[in-house]
Amino acid sequence: MESSDRAVDDKEKENDGEKSGFLGKVKDFIHDVGDKIEEAVGFGKPTADVTAVHIPFIDLKKADLVIDLLVTNPNPIPIPLVDINYLVESDGRKLISGLIPDAGTIHAHGSETVKVPVSLIYDDIKSTYNDIKSGSIIPYKIKVDLIVDVPVIGNITLPLEKKGEIPVPYKPSVDLEKIKFETFSFEEASATLHLKVDNKNDFDLGLNSLEYEVWLAEVSIGSAQLSKSAKIDKNGQNVVGLPISFRPKDFGSALWDMIRGRGTGYTMKGSLDVDTPFGPMKLPFSREGGNTRLKQAEDNDDEVLTFNRFRSGW
Repeated sequence: MESSDRAVDDKEKENDGEKSGFLGKVKDFIHDVGDKIEEAVGFGKPTADVTAVHIPFIDLKKADLVIDLLVTNPNPIPIPLVDINYLVESDGRKLISGLIPDAGTIHAHGSETVKVPVSLIYDDIKSTYNDIKSGSIIPYKIKVDLIVDVPVIGNITLPLEKKGEIPVPYKPSVDLEKIKFETFSFEEASATLHLKVDNKNDFDLGLNSLEYEVWLAEVSIGSAQLSKSAKIDKNGQNVVGLPISFRPKDFGSALWDMIRGRGTGYTMKGSLDVDTPFGPMKLPFSREGGNTRLKQAEDNDDEVLTFNRFRSGW
């Protein structure tokens, strides 16, 4: 009886060995066929690189970034981009992250630039990290996981990184120091506005143009959009002169108050178009309040309208 059982066990082991050997041979055969197909057809791993990071728009509220990913497909058929995972961080702290599904297809034996748009909202960043202040420049690192579906190989992940810097802009401070008159009569006056622009950012501003409107005693004395070039160094100041003309008689009794030294209120609003190392910006400003009076200039006999410091109005 024992010899009979032993014979059965030996037979089962022999059958298991044959099955194992057969399945192993089948797997090896399939693997070899796959390798032969891959070798014959030319399937391979695609490559990718972060070629550039653009800042097409930036202002006091947000910065829009566009990440350029150059993806090269060496295969004879198109490959789909399954997902794009991205993370933007500064000093190891997350600023923003996201996922772009079904990001397109890369043509056979071709290269294409895939653009990944990202928006950084400054209020969100500053409320999360108190040490990030307006006017500063912060480092960033962009991490991208590009997931592609390659025939025979399957899904693969291409990790990418790019480092750079981005500003957190500070609103400009614009003070109207004085109005210097070239001609003055009750019917018409021509003058120059002397604007002191205070740059509180850690980067230079190149002034290209500005829009402005100025009110005295709730009467507009003029508005314009002018091309004006000036450089304002980081954490520095510059005075810009702007020509203007108006009709003093439109001020009514407020003009007599200024002449008698009683003063009158004023308001100024506008925006600066500037170039920065990070791209162009349009920076608004607004000032209101204070008093004016007419007096003789100290350096010559021209009459000037002087102003005390404005109070911010946002």
